[in-house]
Amino acid sequence: MRPYDERLEQFLTRAAGVFAARGAQATTMRDLARATGMSLAGMYYYVRGKEELLYRIQDRCSRRMLAGAEEALGPLAHADPVERLQAFIRHHVAFSIAHAAEMRVLGKLPLHYIQLLDGLIADVAPAEAVADRRAATALLLGMMNAVDGETDAERVAGLVTRVFLGGFAPAPSPVHG
Repeated sequence: MRPYDERLEQFLTRAAGVFAARGAQATTMRDLARATGMSLAGMYYYVRGKEELLYRIQDRCSRRMLAGAEEALGPLAHADPVERLQAFIRHHVAFSIAHAAEMRVLGKLPLHYIQLLDGLIADVAPAEAVADRRAATALLLGMMNAVDGETDAERVAGLVTRVFLGGFAPAPSPVHG
């Protein structure tokens, strides 16, 4: 990686931490300069302002997240649908933990990423109605995105997988009266 690219990567990572901690609205370019160790002029060398900086952090996070999911699923192209879904869950949870600040700044997952997950769920449960699969996709994303503060990605991914695929506790028996 070239020095320009390395410095930009460090800048984006540190800025994401500031935005995640303070919120985008409350964060000023001066706050970012202090936290990143760059001068205001140095920051403006990379971005025109706070909005572009936020966009670049979000874009980088989205691209890395999608590329990681595709990489995790690539070797499993012909694997069992449940195995592919488990690989996606492991990737998402591990990525979310490793990039917690960027995930808090991201705001919205890329549509292609959501469609990829929706397709995996459709492969696991092809008989389910489309509306139910979409609801299941949203529920699974909610579980996977609730890992803030966790550090053991493998444990959390296993728990999310178990809860999503089999339920956390057995369903109660229907009461007959």
